[in-house]
Amino acid sequence: MSNTSAWQIFVWVALPYLALGIFVVGHIWRWRYDQFGWTSRSTQLQERRLLKWGSPIFHYGTFGAIAGHVIGVLIPERWTRAIGIPESVYRWFSASAGTLAAVLIIAGVVILAGRRLVVPRVRATTSPVDYITLVLLLVIILTGVVPTIFVNLLGHGYDYRTTVAPWFRGLFSGSPDVTAIASAPIVYQVHAASAWLIWAIWPFSRLVHAWSAPLWYLWRPYIVYRSREATPPAEPGTSGRRWRKIGVPY
Repeated sequence: MSNTSAWQIFVWVALPYLALGIFVVGHIWRWRYDQFGWTSRSTQLQERRLLKWGSPIFHYGTFGAIAGHVIGVLIPERWTRAIGIPESVYRWFSASAGTLAAVLIIAGVVILAGRRLVVPRVRATTSPVDYITLVLLLVIILTGVVPTIFVNLLGHGYDYRTTVAPWFRGLFSGSPDVTAIASAPIVYQVHAASAWLIWAIWPFSRLVHAWSAPLWYLWRPYIVYRSREATPPAEPGTSGRRWRKIGVPY
């Protein structure tokens, strides 16, 4: 790290570990002192039609993008070559799958962000942290979409597995390669730094709802709970209440 600046060391070494620490401690703090706020901010009652379409689209696209990052960043290039996958084939598949995920994410964000900004009742429940989260998500999405579509799919391509990937894997061994990530194009650097910022803000935003979702949320983005609804007594001596299932998204 002799040729790296203090700023580079902070962004590519200190920031990731700091963000992870805030991520863990922040979740513990919120769970202990703000359990009501953890799950009580659903805006389905304010607007349902746009949420019904935007939420599944956004989440499916996000799951695809996460899977692509795991394959592309955590799996070394020599492993894919060892099983007979040429770099050109890997890059084409990665760009194609990433483009599909990007389309879904963009469509979902347009619907959800538009809903939050345009529908007055939903906008009234939006906090400053929610706006910061939306801005960070927008930066992450744009800096992920641009190289995926215009560089790797339609352009000459860029092998991020020789710069971004070694640095990221090095974080787990305590020896991140700052020189490698610092030599990556600026769009990749902004994408990586913004991702760590979103991890740091996660515990204090609506993103904590992700941990309340059971596994079947992958194919059904609504949880079913029961609420009591007042009705005329069916017969003397009854309470006059019955249970009704209502779907509420996270």
